[in-house]
Amino acid sequence: MLLILLGPPGAGKGTQAGQVVEDYGLAYISTGAILRSAVKEGTALGQKARQYMDLGQLVPDELVVEIVKSRLQESDCEKGALLDGFPRTVEQASFLEKVLPETGKKVDCVLLIEVKENELIERLTGRRVCSECGTNYHLSHKPPKVRNVCDECGGDLYQRDDDSLETVKERLEVYKSQTEPLIDFYNSREVLARIDGNQDIDSVRDQIKAVVDKL
Repeated sequence: MLLILLGPPGAGKGTQAGQVVEDYGLAYISTGAILRSAVKEGTALGQKARQYMDLGQLVPDELVVEIVKSRLQESDCEKGALLDGFPRTVEQASFLEKVLPETGKKVDCVLLIEVKENELIERLTGRRVCSECGTNYHLSHKPPKVRNVCDECGGDLYQRDDDSLETVKERLEVYKSQTEPLIDFYNSREVLARIDGNQDIDSVRDQIKAVVDKL
């Protein structure tokens, strides 16, 4: 079983990915992590990727797909895998579609977590992090007992630069321009499942299970 998790920043993909991997015994594949791993291990593909990364350039789609293909052929992917953060563009999805037959796998389902934009903005801009211990808070959903003070260690809470309103809006625009076209791409292949991400974590998990259990 090969699943792809799609959704805008703040949709809760990371939380749900962990649940799906646990529920179904799947390998969790994050392209950022496997790129770093390939480079660290010095594989042939990793060495190619490093040439681009050392120059601060994006690794070409064809190379990323080759690294994903190689990862899908490892033993822990026998039961299946969940791709998170990949593909990000229609071009990447097209490359992936071409190489998947070589792995004996196909995309069984693309789980699209949909959340209203105003809710995404509230979720992302409301996040706060402790400067001392790194504990995460949210002004609405998980506020500290004392404003801007960590419950755990008493450290100061701060807002990450990528959680500022301006940056959040930029991230959402990038998602709309680069990743949203994937919705039509996978919908046309009849593997897209829409998940209402405006609900609580457990309700979203139940929706995903209802879809995956039918595969």
